[in-house]
Parts: sequence; structure tokens; C-alpha cells
Amino acid sequence: MRDPTCCDEVLALLLKIARKSTHILEIGAAEGLTSIAMHLATGARITAIEADGARAECMRRNLKEFGIEGAVCLHEGDAGEILPMLEGVFDLIFLDGPKAQYKRYFPECKRLLKRGGYLVSDDILLYGWVRGEPPKKRRMLVEHIREYLTMIESDPDLETQIYEYGEGVAVSHRK
Repeated sequence: MRDPTCCDEVLALLLKIARKSTHILEIGAAEGLTSIAMHLATGARITAIEADGARAECMRRNLKEFGIEGAVCLHEGDAGEILPMLEGVFDLIFLDGPKAQYKRYFPECKRLLKRGGYLVSDDILLYGWVRGEPPKKRRMLVEHIREYLTMIESDPDLETQIYEYGEGVAVSHRK
């Protein structure tokens, strides 16, 4: 089970980054609680993507309960298919979907991220496995995350810092 204080630290960092954002993209929105928190804290328009139908339905209920269904545009489906269809730019992109797909999503995230914006990638250290020795069953997943980290850390358009909150958070600022 995740330590809730770590989750709180990640959310606090995310909200600090988002404070001046007007348009935010969340990939892997789950039940929508992070999208709701970001909207309530900033007033930003939120575009969210969630592949799991049950989670997307729960998010719809949560948005209605908070009275903000008009402030959040939820796309239900595979982010790899939805991202290329999105237009405009985002001040903040919160990447919290399937970890093995991060490097697949990266070109579209970069296309959609405005200059001066932030790409926040969650769970990029996975129980310390990314910087250590992963269990045999998780080696391929860890390799995908390592490749993603290499991509964002070596990209000349980004300045990336890794925070060890929760399972690790990478914050990439687009120059």
C-alpha cells in the first residue's frame, strides 16, 4: 500500500507547479481526484484521459458531485490514440498512465506542452527498482521507464529534475 503522505507530497508539488496554469492535461486520470484538485486549486480547464471504463465512470460521478463536470473534458480510451487528436497547448501535463507507455506518449506530450510549461511524470522510480535491481517479472517495465528517463533527461528542450516522493516524480520544464 502506498504511503498517503507520499501521495500528499506529490499532489502538493503538482499543485504548486499548476498554480498559474490555465489548461492542464492529465493522462491516466483514474477516478478524477487529481483533476478535481487541480481544477479547484487553479480554476484551470482540465483535459483528462482514462482508459479504464469503470474508472472513467467513477470520474464522471465525482465531477458531478463536485459540480465541475463542465470544467473537465474527459476522453475515455487509449491515450496513445487520443493524444494525436488533441490540439492546442497545455501549461501542465500530468503523466500518470501505464508506465510502459510513457516513452510512446512522450512525442505527443512534447508537441502539446507549451514553452515554459511542465511535464510531470509520476511513479518513475517504481519502488526503487529503476535505480536498483528489479524483480525478474518487472525487468521489462523497469527498462521502459529507464528509457523514458533517458529521453526526458537528454532532451535539449527540457530541464528535468527527479523527486523521490512516493514512487518518484520527474518534473520537466520546457525551455
